[in-house]
Parts: sequence; structure tokens; C-alpha cells
Amino acid sequence: MTAVTDQDPTEHTGRPKGTARGDDRRADRSPGEHGHRGETATAPERRDPRQERERDREREHARGGDPRGTDAVRHGDRTGRGDRAERDRPHDAPSEAADYADAWDDGLIARRVNETDGAHQLPAVSRPAPGGPGMVPLAYDGPLRARLDALRELVGLSRTRLDNRTLAEAGRVLDEAGARRRLSGRHTVVAIAGATGSGKSQLFNTLAGVTISETGVRRPTTAAPIACSWSDGAASLLDRLGIPGRLRRRPLQYPDVDSQLRGLVLVDLPDHDSAAVQHREQVDRILALVDAVIWVVDPEKYADALLHERYLRPMAGHAEVMFVVLNQIDRLPGEAADQVLDDLRRLLDEDGVALGEYGEPGANVLALSALTGDGVAELREALGQFVAERGAPARRISADVDVAAGRLRPVYVTGQRAGLSEEAREEFADRLADAVGATAAGEAAERAWLRNAGRACGTPWLRLWRWYQDRREPATGRLPLRVQADEEATARQRVEQAVRTVADRASAGLPAPWAQAVREAAVRGAQGLPEALDELVAKAGLPPGRPPRPGWWPVAVFAQACMTLVQVLGGLWLLGQIIGFLSPNLGVPVLLMLSGIIGGPVIEWSCRMAARGPARRYGQEAERRLREAAAGCGRARVLDAVAAELLRYREVREQYGRVTGAGVR
Repeated sequence: MTAVTDQDPTEHTGRPKGTARGDDRRADRSPGEHGHRGETATAPERRDPRQERERDREREHARGGDPRGTDAVRHGDRTGRGDRAERDRPHDAPSEAADYADAWDDGLIARRVNETDGAHQLPAVSRPAPGGPGMVPLAYDGPLRARLDALRELVGLSRTRLDNRTLAEAGRVLDEAGARRRLSGRHTVVAIAGATGSGKSQLFNTLAGVTISETGVRRPTTAAPIACSWSDGAASLLDRLGIPGRLRRRPLQYPDVDSQLRGLVLVDLPDHDSAAVQHREQVDRILALVDAVIWVVDPEKYADALLHERYLRPMAGHAEVMFVVLNQIDRLPGEAADQVLDDLRRLLDEDGVALGEYGEPGANVLALSALTGDGVAELREALGQFVAERGAPARRISADVDVAAGRLRPVYVTGQRAGLSEEAREEFADRLADAVGATAAGEAAERAWLRNAGRACGTPWLRLWRWYQDRREPATGRLPLRVQADEEATARQRVEQAVRTVADRASAGLPAPWAQAVREAAVRGAQGLPEALDELVAKAGLPPGRPPRPGWWPVAVFAQACMTLVQVLGGLWLLGQIIGFLSPNLGVPVLLMLSGIIGGPVIEWSCRMAARGPARRYGQEAERRLREAAAGCGRARVLDAVAAELLRYREVREQYGRVTGAGVR
């Protein structure tokens, strides 16, 4: 198909002074150009601009003329070509009058060609409505869909634990994956990027077969991205890139080129090392959206640190959707081109860019000359095969997911075991038990049992003596009341220390955000824990009243009473003999008294020995109840909150493993 010219050849021979170049261009557009957007499937026939203007004048004369003359027709008056172009446009094609309303007299596109080259200037590519009958949305395969779903779930689970800056890249990948999926799956958007003077615009024109992007010694030459589409239905993709309709073009349609590169959308980017900041910003923006990129380097700047450190090294994971082209090999004598190409491969390998050699996936590295055409056929063939596979968009999204997962790895994986061990749980329970005095409470319960046994089974005389001693003990030796407050403060400190210890043990080996979340959960759970432990001590402490008595205690009490009775009887008998009331017989009363005096302590000692076992068990039971109550309170308030955070971390770690496509320990 022969391209329709975008300008009047008379522009180079002269123009009335004071007339804007953009006005001339709008006036000189042919009807074929205005109707081309809606009729891209059929090649417009080649027309001469002078003949078109003569026919316009004849039509105006036949209608009765217009006092404004031909200029009105040129400027799109409704009685002239503008009206006719509107009538010729198909009903289902969207109007592009708004896209052509602004002049593109901005020095961006090579329009300074002579009349012989004017026929090769190209009309803008058509822009059918997105979602039209010809547009087939992109479809991701099962593994990629699963990875994207896992990444979305991962971001959702992490929003309350990670800041938005950390999740920004993952969110951008999800947004771009969703946006690209809704667009055409039959097109592959490939950007041509390079430094100033690398010849990328010349390569762009060579692939298109016609001058589209301006080339020259002025730097920077390309100031805005220019797109060239080899087939219909790419308008929505270019809208996503933000390329206006006036910068969208069609190649010179040869039959073999059309079939070989059908589905290709080629974008010529500004120089990535341009002195203009907005140029570099456009490069970075579009590189994040295209399906693939062709890096064009020249023999002078192929080792430029800016190219390798800012672009190639960070994009090493995108090697499968990357072409690296060494241009201008016609300037290298002899075997110098091979030497430079080998050195370029070495630099790419140092950057971590996998090279597609020996059938392995990776970047395609080629050497060519856009000026002489040497090697361009190989690039065209590689591009044709690359586009025909229609796998570049999915591979690009998959590489983006890999990059996002790599950046998120430090916040999900540390390579260490993480969790709360059973030993840490038992240590926490022991610390809480010490804080509430569980051991001391058990010992006190044991002493209470023994003391009760001594009182029940002791001799009356010993019990009377102990009562007398208690009455005589002064009250000045007791501890002041402030000691209780000091004990409470110490107990609170022990609880806080126990919480800090278990939080540190649980967060060990976790990434920093999740370790912080575990510690915060432990601190929140510890609020009010000392008061709750005090209530539990009051409820789960020693039961009110005396400790329970075993079944043999009544027998011991009866035996002790008998010994006391024997002592009293022997004493009275001896007293009766002394006063002469009874006949003298010292043996029997003395024996009775000695039996009571010795038997009573023996019975008391025996009962004390027999009571040690039950007393110990009673004390242990009291300590166990207190320990269980303290452990239950600590588990409900602290350990459960910590375990919930650890469970959440395990969930996000499993999701991260699904995102990477492999399990993570």
C-alpha cells in the first residue's frame, strides 16, 4: 500500500509570509488522509494534491462558487473537503476531527522531505473504538493467573502490616496486568530505546520502510514517542501509552512485510540520556507499559554506565522480552564488529541479562546497520517470529511479577525458622507463675496443712503453750504495709519482663515488619494483665477455711485424748495416794502418767510424719491451680494474639511462595 502524503509539496518551495505551517498542513491534507482512519482495511488510491485542489475548485464553481475561494476549501469549510470527508467516513468509525484539530508543527516528525520523498509520508493509523468486533482481549495462562491472584491476595493480607510505599510496585504490576489483559491480545507493543546518536529512529524508519521519525545531527531529535502499527485494532494500546493520534502512523505496506510483522506495534522513544528531563520521564513511563523493548546501542556508547546501571541491570529479569541491537556496524572495520559484539555480550552477562543462545530463553543480541540495511532482515525475521508467538505480553507481566516478588522478598523471607516454640510457651507460663507467687502459695498451703495437723493431733499441753506464746508475741516486729505495694510493683515488673521475653522469642527470625507486628500484639495483650492475674489469684488461691482432714485424723485425735486421759488418771491416782485417800501403790499411777506423757508426743510426731505426704500434695495442687490460672490468662491475652500474628505471617509467606512459583521455607 502506498502511503498518503501528510503535507503539500509546495511547502518547500514557498509559503506566504505570516502563514503558519500548521495551517498549511491542515489545509493541504487530502481527502484520503481524513478518511483513512475509518478505512484502514482498504488501501486508498494514490492521489496528486494538485489534482485534488483542481477538482475542489471545479466542484465549488459548479455549486455557485464561494467568495472565500479555495482557502475556505483548504481549511475544511463544510461546503468543501471537510464536509465531504465527514460524509465519506464509515458510520461505525469514530470521528478523528479532534485528533487532527491541533497542528503537529513541533519538529518531532521528519516532514522536511523533498517532493520525491513526500509520497512516503504516512497517514495516522486508524483508531477503532476499544472493544470493537476486531479486538480480542489478552488471555493469561493458568500459572500466570494463579501468580497474579496470589499477588493480589498477598497485597490484601499485607496492607495492615506494610506501608504503601513497599506495596506500590506490586500494586502497579496488578493494575498494569489487569489493564493489559483487557486490551488486544493480537498485538505486541515493542519500544525502540537508545541513547542520542545511536540510530534508533533510523532503524525505526528502516523497519517501517518509510521515513516516520525524524533523523539528523540535531540532539535530541526525537522529542515524543511515535508509534507505527502493522495492523488494525491497536488504538486502545496506544491510548494506554498516551500517544496522541497525530503521532500514530502506518508502515509502507509490502505484502511480505505485512504478513511477517502483522500484529506489531512499534514505538520510537525519545533518547533515554536526553538533556530534557521530560524526555527521560517519557522513556521511563512507556518502558513500564510496553510488551517488549529493543535496545539500540552504537559502537561508541554500548558500554555506557548510564544504560547498564539505570536500565539493563534493573531490567535483567525481562531478558525474554528484550532485544539488544548493535547498530552502525558499517563504521567498524574488519573484525571489529565481532569484537564489539562479544564485548557487549560480556557486559550483558555481567548485568545479569540472560542471553538467548543455544535455544535458551533470554535476550536476542544482534548486530546490524540501519543505514546500509546489513542485518536488518535478521532483526525483521526475529521480530516476526517474536510477534507471531503472541506470548510477549504474558512474559512481560510474568517478569514484572518476578521483579515485584524479588523486591518484596526481604519483608517476607529471612531464611530463618520463625515461630513460638513449646519451650518459649512453658517459660512464659513459669514467669507468670513466679509473678503471681505460685510456688510460694504452694509452700504456704503445705505449711498450713502441717500446722492444721499439728493442732489437731498435738498434745493439749503443747497446744496451750503455743497459744500462750502467740499471745505474748509483740506486734512491733511486723512488716509495714508499704511492703505489699513494693511486692505488687515487683510482680508487675515480672509480668512485663515475661511479655517482652516471649515477644522477642516469637519475633526472632521474622522480617522486620512482621516482627514489629508480633511485638505490638504482645504489648496490646499485656494491657491489664497484672490486674487480671490478681483477680485470678484471689479466685484460684487457697480455699477458705481449714484444709481438709484425712480419715485417720479422728483416730489420732481419739488416741491423743486417751493419752491425755491416762495422764490425768495416773496423776489423780498418785495424788490420792499422797493425801492418803488411796492405798500406796506408786507403780501403777507412775506407769500411767509416763504412758500418757510419752504417748502423746509420739502420737503427735507420728501424725506429723503421716501428714507430710498429704500436705505436699495439697501444696502442689494449690500451686498447680495457680499456675494453670496464670498460664490461661497469659495465653488468652498474649499468646493467642502472638499466635494470630504468626499465623498471618505463615499465610502471607505461603502466598509469597505461590507468587514466586515455588515454595518458601
